[in-house]
Amino acid sequence: MRKQKQFNLITVLLLLFFLIPGAHAEQLSGKKIMTRVDERPDGDDRKSILTMTLVNKSGRQRIRKVESFSKDFGKDKKSVMVFKKPADVKGTAFLNWEYDAPDREDDKWLYMPAMKKVRRISGASKNEYFMGSDFTYDDMGDRNVEEDTHALLGEESVNGHDCWKIESVPIDPEDMYTRKVLWVYKAADMVIKAEYYDKDGLLKIYNALDFREQDGFWTLFRSQMDNVSRNHKTIMTVSSVQYNSGIKDGLFRVASIQRGAIR
Repeated sequence: MRKQKQFNLITVLLLLFFLIPGAHAEQLSGKKIMTRVDERPDGDDRKSILTMTLVNKSGRQRIRKVESFSKDFGKDKKSVMVFKKPADVKGTAFLNWEYDAPDREDDKWLYMPAMKKVRRISGASKNEYFMGSDFTYDDMGDRNVEEDTHALLGEESVNGHDCWKIESVPIDPEDMYTRKVLWVYKAADMVIKAEYYDKDGLLKIYNALDFREQDGFWTLFRSQMDNVSRNHKTIMTVSSVQYNSGIKDGLFRVASIQRGAIR
């Protein structure tokens, strides 16, 4: 009789495990969630046309047209952004080589046609704002998951989208940010809101305003970065995206941006 009771108890527990929704779901940690964000599929290469709108505290706008290319090289990624308009920034190009290894610093270069010179971005320069925007040079690349510790704070809804709420704290004490709070949209493994903090408190707030699937990939079409400390904001609007178009490797060379060979 005792054996029969034990058998029945095990059977009931197994039934509960398989029949109750979520009972056997994977327990996700902050790090696992951010790894999913980092590994979200987005094709082998990407080409886009975007508008960067810079808005100062009085509401005055500066509008810049940009063409962007990126390509995967194994687990590494290379990207280049070329400014097309207005005339005072036309031909300026930003080249970024992102390495998967967390102990290897990414390589970044900025070509300024007025000076006919390529400037290497390294060290403290990575914390400078990119082309007057509210994104630093470091913000412009993908951050390695291993560079931060990630804690799952809970779940919240952002504009009707179910999200995980993550706190990411840099391992490097010299990092510009002391921490970030990120909202990851569950259905897309995409950060759709972020708060950036430095030693003085809240610095910037990022919001993804338009994101949807195109060609089977979740794609960001419009975003905004509000710089609380500068009372300034940057709006990025993508008008065109192409995936897997066969971008040539030679596009991502320093010599290519210096010659203005990006087309």
